[in-house]
Amino acid sequence: MAKKKFPISNTIRPLRFMQGEMTQQALADAVGVTRQTIVAIEKAKYSPSLELAFKIARVFDKPLEEVFNYAPEEED
Repeated sequence: MAKKKFPISNTIRPLRFMQGEMTQQALADAVGVTRQTIVAIEKAKYSPSLELAFKIARVFDKPLEEVFNYAPEEED
């Protein structure tokens, strides 16, 4: 039986650049986390809490689904 992975991808990096080249630190300050947390989320090494995901989407004035994508995959 194959294991299921539940990756969450995001569009934070392009959104930051469309937002006047917002820095990771500026986004981190806006949502109340560290820059390292933003780095990890952008690289899909960390999935944010639902609350943090909504805060990030609100900074960009986008619906959650335009910032984060949930795409389950099967692993061999």
